[in-house]
Amino acid sequence: MSARAAWPEVRVTWDRAFRLIRSIFPPIDLFEDIADPRDWEALGSAESKTNPRIAEGMGRLDLVPPGRRVSGPGASIVMAPFVHLSPDRPGRFTQGRYGVYSAGDSEEVALREVAFHHARMMRATAEAPGWHSQFRMMVGTVDRTFADLRERADCHDPDDWTTPQSVAADLRRQGADGVHYRSVRSPGGLCIGAFWPDAVGIPRQGDHYQLHWDGAQVDRVLNCRSKVEFGLG
Repeated sequence: MSARAAWPEVRVTWDRAFRLIRSIFPPIDLFEDIADPRDWEALGSAESKTNPRIAEGMGRLDLVPPGRRVSGPGASIVMAPFVHLSPDRPGRFTQGRYGVYSAGDSEEVALREVAFHHARMMRATAEAPGWHSQFRMMVGTVDRTFADLRERADCHDPDDWTTPQSVAADLRRQGADGVHYRSVRSPGGLCIGAFWPDAVGIPRQGDHYQLHWDGAQVDRVLNCRSKVEFGLG
């Protein structure tokens, strides 16, 4: 039995799907233009002859088939995790060899999930305590059928990602659009992990946030618009 056939599927329809990203990354003009995604390699190659940074900004376009790319205003946010990836930055459902667009069903889910991963990076680089890093909340939509992993306990282990990475890789090879699962960092919350850009809607920008690093964890979050600060304990 194939991995895809072994799992139930569920239609996920969210009018608001929350994804928190670093604010330092600018949009990639090529993705934001209305140019046909099938022409991106040729256009990028031509532009990179006068500006080598164009090719770097485009990332690994070869990992996304032209038919699964998205373009237009806001498309950079969707395309980025699929073209800028590394085995040095694995996730629950990827070893870093293919991209996953992760989003939660609430702002709190997105904040807590990202705070966990950001803390791992801060520990690894021995950053001093204090307010660090500007983030922005992107709010999109989801209306897609995903593999339903919500009842699979070993895909929700807090620390061991071996099983979910293996399951996700098999599902992706079998043609699944992504996975639906329970948030590990925000009890009661739900998440999706899309395997392709066209499996989610192009988001709009929401509020900006700062994360506070206390030397061991991200313990507080500041909403830069409302100036409301809240703990993550």
